[in-house]
Amino acid sequence: MAGEAALGSVSQLWRYPASSLAGERQDAILVGPAGMAGDRMFGLVDTSDNEIARPDREAKWHKVPRIRTRLANDRDLEIAIPGGDWLSAPGAECDRALSTYLGFAASIRPFGRENAPPAYAGPVTAARYAKAPIHLLTTASLARLKALHPEGAADPRRFRPNIIVDMAAVEGSFPETEWIGRKLAIGDLLLTISEPCRRCGFTIISQDGFDHDPGILRNLVRHNAHNLGVYCTVDRPAGIKVGDAMRFL
Repeated sequence: MAGEAALGSVSQLWRYPASSLAGERQDAILVGPAGMAGDRMFGLVDTSDNEIARPDREAKWHKVPRIRTRLANDRDLEIAIPGGDWLSAPGAECDRALSTYLGFAASIRPFGRENAPPAYAGPVTAARYAKAPIHLLTTASLARLKALHPEGAADPRRFRPNIIVDMAAVEGSFPETEWIGRKLAIGDLLLTISEPCRRCGFTIISQDGFDHDPGILRNLVRHNAHNLGVYCTVDRPAGIKVGDAMRFL
């Protein structure tokens, strides 16, 4: 491993304590077999039918990615509606704020009893999809997307990666999409790139700092078979931090 030249270095780390809500940026984090510590522990549901939030499919959820999240002690969720204070979740006060903001009755619920706070006795929900442990994206792929769609905002928040690696642009290429099956080392963390990350309508939704933009997805469909970034499995868990070098094994 020492002989491999670094492909790049970690520039951003993200976890998403509540699925579909805004992520929480980290300077350093522990990566376990199931992914980032504190990633996707909670979900947001419409309490009228217990439907899980789907911003990619229904306009009623389009404001959800603007709701901020953070974890205290890697466990205790807090959310903030735009313009509002931080509120503990799950809980009646946060559910009232969510419902007012969205315009229908909504609730934060843990994904399974194992993610519930110790004193929580309310309902739980199930994750809406089986995610890969880690989602990795390079700045080279963001640069390629920007070259194809210069008027658009290729903001990484559109794509919800866990690890963003800063690396030189590769002309005409989304480089990590070509690495399927390869093994990577990031510090002491070992990963295998398992599959490309297929993009959906979530990527076009406006958030703070960028507008609704169907051109983002159209260009990925035309030029990279719907994909941007890759999913990875965890071969050896470890802590990682911003600045760690990434190498092929």
